[in-house]
Amino acid sequence: QVQLVESGGGLVQPGGSLRLSCAASGSIFSINIRVMGWYRQAPGKQRELVAEITSGGRTNYADSVKGRFTISRDSAKKTVTLQMNSLKPEDTAVYYCNLQPWSGSDYWGQGTQVAVSS
Repeated sequence: QVQLVESGGGLVQPGGSLRLSCAASGSIFSINIRVMGWYRQAPGKQRELVAEITSGGRTNYADSVKGRFTISRDSAKKTVTLQMNSLKPEDTAVYYCNLQPWSGSDYWGQGTQVAVSS
C-alpha cells in the first residue's frame, strides 16, 4: 500500500507564492515510479493536469501555468514539489498529488486547498 501526503496549501494574495510538497510512503520501494505530478480541481470543473515529471526528469506543464510553476522531485526521498509563483485567482482549486507506476493503478493524495484571493 502506498500513501501520498500533501502539504503546503493555503490562502495567498494574487501575485503571491506557495510551495506544495508530496511525500510517498508505505510500500513505495516495491513500486517503480514512472511519473509523479500534480492535478487540480476547481469547483464545478473537471480535474486537470497542472504539472508532471517523469523518472527521467522530463517535465510537462499545463499551458496556464507555464513560466509560473515549477515541478521538481527527489527520487531518493520519493517526494515531488510544486513551486507556484505569480498566483492568480483562477489557480484556486484543490491540488492533488499523483503517482503513476510503470504497472498498476495510479495513486492519489487526499488533496490540499489552494485559495488565491485579495
